[in-house]
Amino acid sequence: MTPSRDISRLLEIMAALRTPVTGCPWDLEQNFATIAPYTIEEAYEVVDAITRGDLDDLREELGDLLLQVVYHARMAEEQNAFAFGDVVEAITKKMIRRHPHVFADKDGNIQPAGVKSAWERIKAEEKAERAARRPPEPAEPTKSLLSSVKAGQPALTRAMELQRKASTVGFDWNDPRAVLHKIREEADEIEAALDKGDAEELASETGDLLFALVNLARHVGADPETALRGTNAKFERRFAYIERALAAKGRSLEGASLTEMDGLWNEAKVEERSEAPASANSHGGRG
Repeated sequence: MTPSRDISRLLEIMAALRTPVTGCPWDLEQNFATIAPYTIEEAYEVVDAITRGDLDDLREELGDLLLQVVYHARMAEEQNAFAFGDVVEAITKKMIRRHPHVFADKDGNIQPAGVKSAWERIKAEEKAERAARRPPEPAEPTKSLLSSVKAGQPALTRAMELQRKASTVGFDWNDPRAVLHKIREEADEIEAALDKGDAEELASETGDLLFALVNLARHVGADPETALRGTNAKFERRFAYIERALAAKGRSLEGASLTEMDGLWNEAKVEERSEAPASANSHGGRG
């Protein structure tokens, strides 16, 4: 089978991969749940390519993300639920409907100032239509305030949205220092769980600490996802410094002690601070 610029070739490739007996054993074993983590990963890799300004890589990553759509559509087609064409039709219908100022006739055009209000109104109509198509759910005594926070978001983003929603009714701290106190409290609970050696409790308490850290980020006006990305990049830079410094001495990471690597880590911090503007300097331990 040869490559092609036509989407139909990609659909054919996926169909071949999912064909029993002759297809790929790994692909045949997959389902929506097992593929979902790869879908999220590919979306992040698209964002990473954009952040780095690497358009060649962006082309590749967009292809990987498109493959995820094709994969899910193929599995749905096998269940006679919908096919790739239905996905395309649904999104084209939605975009045309949400942009009457672009796709309507001249008499139907609206001014730019009215675009946002029209968008929100149309989205609300679509949401109501989707709700009407769903099977009725068991009646709840009261609808939760948090039910509108989407479950499929990355955990950091969803934690932020849950906290924001709760804050609209006053369930929130008024001072970032109060959140900092909560963080210390959660850290103490992790230490107690360590003493007990309870893996399940440790996982739960670690989640509580992460949730509290997201709360602190919200209170100081920082996006936790962006903040963590920045720290990841900083960690990579400093670790690369350790690797370069050891390599210059003809040494390997495996042959270096933790004390030696810590010393080089601190050297990297000093070098960064000397190169950065004074206002950008940070202080602390290995962070």
